[in-house]
Amino acid sequence: CTRRLLLLLLLQVLATTALERTAAAYRDKVKEMFSHGYSAYMENAFPSDELLPLTCKGKNTYGGYALTMVDALDTLAVLGERERFAEAVAHIEDKLDLRGDYNVSVFETTIRVLGGLLSGHQLAADPALGLVPGYTDGLLVRARELADRLLPAFDTPTGIPIGTVNLQSGVPEGETREANTAGAGSLVLEWGLLSRLTGEPKYEMAAKTAMEALWSRRSSLNLVGGHINVDSGEWTEQTSGIGASVDSFYEYLFKGYLLLGYQEYLQMFSQAYQAVMRHQHKDGWYVDVNIFSGAMVRSVFNSLAAFWPGLQAMVGEIEPVSYTHLTLPTKRIV
Repeated sequence: CTRRLLLLLLLQVLATTALERTAAAYRDKVKEMFSHGYSAYMENAFPSDELLPLTCKGKNTYGGYALTMVDALDTLAVLGERERFAEAVAHIEDKLDLRGDYNVSVFETTIRVLGGLLSGHQLAADPALGLVPGYTDGLLVRARELADRLLPAFDTPTGIPIGTVNLQSGVPEGETREANTAGAGSLVLEWGLLSRLTGEPKYEMAAKTAMEALWSRRSSLNLVGGHINVDSGEWTEQTSGIGASVDSFYEYLFKGYLLLGYQEYLQMFSQAYQAVMRHQHKDGWYVDVNIFSGAMVRSVFNSLAAFWPGLQAMVGEIEPVSYTHLTLPTKRIV
């Protein structure tokens, strides 16, 4: 028995060591890939927003504020790129220009730039990490400046924001009054955090108003549509799914509860989740349906729906996650 026990312990040690080596190899590969991409951007495209991989030139596509660098701030810190992180913080504090004559997406700018500035600020301000000695909240100042330039989008009868603003002049003349549900409903994490960090409630209030305006217009089936008129509050697209046009609305409901403590958002998410599982879940697959009748409109599973099993796992709904992954290749919706 002793010999058998020792053999089992040896096998366990060997298996654990092999797993640790595999994990380390994957970790090093991820860091290598990130370093390759970030170095290519800095050498060929910075301070433009992004790198064009075929021409190796930079292009401003979002607002001319070195988007790739700002978006990668927290990744630099997590991967231990202390020098690059400090250099990025210094550039943002001293040289980042948020006054360009650019029409920008409120949603994309929020999740990429505002989110990048806020996460970077929290890392830079943490004395235990010591990433930027002498840091004086420069990223938070820039985050607040950016949010103030986006705020005109929320000046609508419903409080649901218009999708695009100009960084200099506000909402462009003739801009569509139709908003994407995911775009308008995926703001509360960043805007709420900004209010908590600055003590200024207007940011959190604007994002919460938008989220709750969307939810208050849900159908009797507790489903929301893909697009809505920001003036009338009427659904201009009455089709709903877990993918494009709605996706992160569900994510921000649950994470609003987790991060910001909105107890009512947990109830809202629970109702929304149950509606999805009742009307859109089809034997491991998820379909798009009419929000008023529940009738299936499309059975195409688009790439933006890929987040859903991760959200389910976060909530603790493990069984449908496992079922989807194990059985989906054998299923076919007709």
